[in-house]
Amino acid sequence: MITLTIAIISSIISFFAAYFLIKSWINVAKREGLVGKDINKIDKREVAEAGGIWVVISATFGLLVFEGIYVFTKNNYYNLNDLYSLVILMVLSAFLGFMDDILGWKKGVPSWIRIIAMVPMALPLMIAKYNAYVLSIPFFNKIYLGVLYPLVIIPIGVLGASNAFNMIAGYNGLEVSNGLLLLLFTFIFSIIKGLYFVAYVVLIIMGAMIAFLLFNWYPAKVFPGNTFTYAIGAFYAGLIIIGDIPKFGLTLFFLYYIELILFLRGLFHGIYKENFGKVNSDNSLDPPYDKSYSITHIAIRILKRVKGKATERGVVLFIIILQSIVGIITLFLFI
Repeated sequence: MITLTIAIISSIISFFAAYFLIKSWINVAKREGLVGKDINKIDKREVAEAGGIWVVISATFGLLVFEGIYVFTKNNYYNLNDLYSLVILMVLSAFLGFMDDILGWKKGVPSWIRIIAMVPMALPLMIAKYNAYVLSIPFFNKIYLGVLYPLVIIPIGVLGASNAFNMIAGYNGLEVSNGLLLLLFTFIFSIIKGLYFVAYVVLIIMGAMIAFLLFNWYPAKVFPGNTFTYAIGAFYAGLIIIGDIPKFGLTLFFLYYIELILFLRGLFHGIYKENFGKVNSDNSLDPPYDKSYSITHIAIRILKRVKGKATERGVVLFIIILQSIVGIITLFLFI
């Protein structure tokens, strides 16, 4: 109970730190020209970019406060290796994403550098799980991989999750909402299974993300950028690895496999897809292509058929419902 109280206090600190930092960042980013166009709106208004850096900084501060309070009240460390491996992974991934955001859309860090950089970024996690040799994934029993698991599978998993989480994006509130849902269901699962370290860490991260969503929800005042998506995707992978819950975590990630399939379909058709819709004069959206190459494109088509009109907010709510359904099914499968 004391540890839970410390986690709640740290989560509240994480929330308020993120709230005030992001609120200040919006003005600074606009003043310094670090802005991007809101593509799904007819006026293409300029919005502050790279706000995700403050989610990472605030969450990191909250996690360190959590460890600090625990040490001074309990006179002992609380999963220090695991905590620091997650913090380092998140911060370094955020730095890579921030470089992408600073350099500009489609001009950022080359893919090959992101791939190579993920190995040293995942190194603390690889060290924390140095003696983990068995992998358990959906539809398979436990697979003994020996040292290939910490040395190969972990960096591949982190790389895959960070890039995949970046694929369902581009709409006000979408990335943050999906991230919150992934963490919320992970939190519920962790509490049920007694994985309290994972639950406490998730609670603290969610504090900062909820604060960010207040500014990122439609109409957005700040974008999360690759800073956020790389960091949260990598962090999610780290949580699943640290908690030894790959079956649950991989199943919860189901929508991102669909997005990958749709993305590959686009490449097969010679199209490197964008998630954005084709904006009409009333800010409603039409599908940008003849075929669907993203879950966002499917959402637009379904909303137009059911409601007669698709909107940015409607697309986000549609995907939130889909992710919630996936989360509920995943819980029932594994609890």
